[in-house]
Amino acid sequence: MLKTEKQAKPFVKWVGGKGQLLSQIDNALPKKLFVGKEVTYIEPFVGGGAMLFFMLEKFKNIKKAVINDINKDLILAYKTIRDNPNRLIICLKEIEFEYLALNEEKRKEYFLEKRDLYNTKQLSEIDNTSLFIFLNRTCFNGLYRVNSKGLFNVPFGKYSNPKICDEATILRDSKLLQKVEILNSDFENTINYIDDNTFFYFDPPYRPLTSTSSFNSYSKESFDDSEQIRLKRFCDKITQKNCFLLLSNSDCRSANPLNDFFDNLYNNYKIERVWASRSINSNSEKRGKLTELLISNFKNDKLIDLDYHSVAESQIYKYANI
Repeated sequence: MLKTEKQAKPFVKWVGGKGQLLSQIDNALPKKLFVGKEVTYIEPFVGGGAMLFFMLEKFKNIKKAVINDINKDLILAYKTIRDNPNRLIICLKEIEFEYLALNEEKRKEYFLEKRDLYNTKQLSEIDNTSLFIFLNRTCFNGLYRVNSKGLFNVPFGKYSNPKICDEATILRDSKLLQKVEILNSDFENTINYIDDNTFFYFDPPYRPLTSTSSFNSYSKESFDDSEQIRLKRFCDKITQKNCFLLLSNSDCRSANPLNDFFDNLYNNYKIERVWASRSINSNSEKRGKLTELLISNFKNDKLIDLDYHSVAESQIYKYANI
């Protein structure tokens, strides 16, 4: 059962966060792996960290965790919360006091000034993380998006009483992060942290369902279909090293029943479809429930045989946008 009180949670809102799917992901985990023997937990696309904090709280035999993300400011925020939570809280309280005292017009001016300052990339670690969290809590829809130059460009959000300093969450997250190694690198570099008993959870930028639905601009680097294919090959590598893995992604078939991109790409893995809510589309009529994929390299707590029923590359590339 999921905890409902005093539960660690993400310190930022993150598109594609897994908070709503934790129960379904929990049911898909290899249960025997988390009983007794110590485990190393690796998350190469950590994002907002809903899965990370859930795993660290629930499974006490996770002796070490390794997280990674290509977004430098996000990773700096994790390090700051782990190493300097109290200094961060002081800065956030000061910003919160200043911001909440303003009317809406002045708040917008304050927001834009802080966004410009944040985009200078010349701040101390504490100030950078303070503004990272402030902008996330006060921008439109709590999104994090950057342009091709890596500059944060989400507009002002009209929230009456945003919680800019969530002291309790920062302190709870900081405590859990003490046993976490934090990386800012390519996802494939996480292979260097494999131990005897290792579990990977992958939550990469989702493959867009249509040509106009893409929202994976968390960094200036794109994550296209060639990257999705590279990720699958990486999954093969770590499976060959006897690591268990679970991966989330969009379900192409929910938009086009004939689109078998992931079904072909991961055809020798276990693929499960689960329901999830999508809420970031600007058109309210296009929000709602869609299926997403949970892909794993195990069945009945045993690793699969990768040589079974391999699909020709021509089938994989049939629906690839490369």
